[in-house]
Amino acid sequence: MVKILSWTEKLQTRNSNNTTNIRVVWLGSSDFNETWELQKRLSKKIANGEAPETVLLLEHNNVYTLGRRGKEEDILLPVGELNSMGIQVHKIDRGGEVTYHGPGQLVGYPILDVRKLGGPLRLVCALQKTMVSSLSDYGIEAICENKPTGVWVDDLKIGAIGLRVSKGFSTHGFALNVSPDLSFFDHIVPCGMPGIKVTSMKEFSVKLSVFDFAKTISHYLSKHLGRTLYWPDTEDLI
Repeated sequence: MVKILSWTEKLQTRNSNNTTNIRVVWLGSSDFNETWELQKRLSKKIANGEAPETVLLLEHNNVYTLGRRGKEEDILLPVGELNSMGIQVHKIDRGGEVTYHGPGQLVGYPILDVRKLGGPLRLVCALQKTMVSSLSDYGIEAICENKPTGVWVDDLKIGAIGLRVSKGFSTHGFALNVSPDLSFFDHIVPCGMPGIKVTSMKEFSVKLSVFDFAKTISHYLSKHLGRTLYWPDTEDLI
């Protein structure tokens, strides 16, 4: 269930993570480095009971990110060309290999106590089911069973997951292609899988904003986590 909490409830939620309520924060277009630093700060605050568990929803500028198993050769363009195209490259501490983030793609960073959920695999499963359910609302039949981690429409990848769990708390998260420029995926080996093809909601003639889709995602994330998610007022933002 997604709901608006009373002021008293919001104060109680802000001051402790001993609650089933999860805060959802829409950041809009967000610089990758700034958001990465924000995740680190929030993770510490949540672990210390100084902030509620939080899901950040946003879009990034054009970036390629390399996870812990990522190989630089899976980025197929030289540095000079990347710079001329305005594409940043970041080596980060999530699981997985190389992926793309950019405008038109919904990115979600759930900063949660995974012990409350039953462990990291339970979170991965919930994220995949959330994306599948959300896509179904727009007539897109996606699957996650018997496929590599992520969400697929037939053999086309539409959603990716890459998490980091440290001391019981998750950072990084998922990305789903709403309407990005898919040509950016041509310059990498997505998820280290040669020959993989990607798709987006736009390719299935679905037209909507990333923010509108974020609201659908938050609804199903609440359902599949079995937790209440709330969207704070502006005075409650980080």
